[in-house]
Amino acid sequence: MFSKQISLSPDIIQLRNDGYEVEIKENFLLIHNIPYFNTDKQVCKGILISKLSIKGNQVIHTKDHTTFFKGSEPCDAKGIPIRSIINNSRLQKLSANISANHLFSSKPNGGYRNYYHKMESYISMISNHVESVYANQTAKTFRVLKDAECNSPFAYVDTSSIRADILAINNKLSGLKVGIIGLGGTGSYILDMVSKTHVNQIHIFDGDVFNQHNAFRSPSAAPIEILNKNVKKVDYYKNLFGNIHLGISAHGNYITKSNLDLLKDLDFVFIAIDRGTIKKLIFNFLEDIGIRFIDCGIGVINKNDSLLASVRTNSSIEGFRDHLWTNKISFEDEDDQENIYSSNIQLCELNIMSACLAVLKWKQLYGVYHDLDNAYSSVYNSSVNEIINEDVRN
Repeated sequence: MFSKQISLSPDIIQLRNDGYEVEIKENFLLIHNIPYFNTDKQVCKGILISKLSIKGNQVIHTKDHTTFFKGSEPCDAKGIPIRSIINNSRLQKLSANISANHLFSSKPNGGYRNYYHKMESYISMISNHVESVYANQTAKTFRVLKDAECNSPFAYVDTSSIRADILAINNKLSGLKVGIIGLGGTGSYILDMVSKTHVNQIHIFDGDVFNQHNAFRSPSAAPIEILNKNVKKVDYYKNLFGNIHLGISAHGNYITKSNLDLLKDLDFVFIAIDRGTIKKLIFNFLEDIGIRFIDCGIGVINKNDSLLASVRTNSSIEGFRDHLWTNKISFEDEDDQENIYSSNIQLCELNIMSACLAVLKWKQLYGVYHDLDNAYSSVYNSSVNEIINEDVRN
C-alpha cells in the first residue's frame, strides 16, 4: 500500500516499482539498504535520505541537489572515500527519529529532473563500486517497507519546519496535551499559535458566545453570518483552526470548582481569563497535581487622554511556583474601574503581544528557544516600550 505522498508522486512510485526500499517519513524520502564499501573494503548497507518538498499533500520537485546518508563513510573498491560527493561528515539530527552521518552534494548540468533522477543518480555513485565486484549486491531488493503510520496532528504536512531545518527542534513539543482556558482576545491568539505546533491535543475552554466585539480582537476576520448565529467561541475556533490542527477539543463551558478535573490529564495550561476567584482555584489545582501553566494579564488606563498599557506574563513550573502568590496577580472579582481593558476595549495588538509573550515563554520552557535569564515573570509597559523580566530562577 502506498502512502498518500507516494501515491501522488509518479517519480517516487517509479523508485519503488524499480525495486528500491522506499519510505516517506517526517517529510523525508528514505531509501534503505544501499550497498557500499567501507574503508576496510567490507560491504555495508546505508540509507540515502532526501528532504521532500510537499504542497497540499502532494510531492513536488525542487532544485535541491543535496542528500544525506546514514552509515559509515562510503568508499570505492579500494577503500578510498568517495570525496567527489561527500560535502561533510558529521552526525546531523534531521528530525525526532531521523539522523544522518554525511551530507552529499553532486549537481549535474541542468540539475536533477525529479526525485527519481536524483536518488537513482546518488545510488549509482555509491553502489556501482560494490556491484562491479559483487554483481548480486544491489539496492533493488524489491522489499516493500510498510509505510509508517502517520501520527501528525496536522491536516496537511508541515513544510516550514523542514525547509528551515528545525523539525527536530519543533518536535520537542510533539505529544503534549495543552489546555487554553478563556478564548477572548488573548486566548484566541494563543490558540492560533499553538495550533501551528506539533502538540498532540489542544483543549479549549470557554462558555461564551462569539459576539461582534470579539471579532475586533480575534484572529482572522469573522464573517457576519457567524456573528448572527450566536455560536459558542469554542465551536467557532475549533472549526477555524481545525483547518490546520486535527487535535482540537472544544469544551463549551467555563472552568469552575465542579469541573476542574477536566484539566487533570493535561501537560500544560494557558490561562487567559480575568476572574480572580476561579483563577485562584485553577492555580491551586494545577499546582497540586504538578501541571505547568502560564497566566496572562492586560491592564489599560486612560492617562491624560492617551492609553497606558501593560502586559503581564507569569509562568509556573515544578519547583518554582511561589512567586505567583506575592501580589503579582489579583484574585478578586471586583471590576477595576480604572482598568478600561475590562470593558472589552478593542486593542488586538495588546492581545497579540500577550499571546506572543506567553507562547514564547512556553516554548522556552520546552527548549525550543534559548532562555538565558530563566525569568518566570515579565511585564511589558507601553509608555517606555520595555519588557522587564522578574522572578529569575538561578
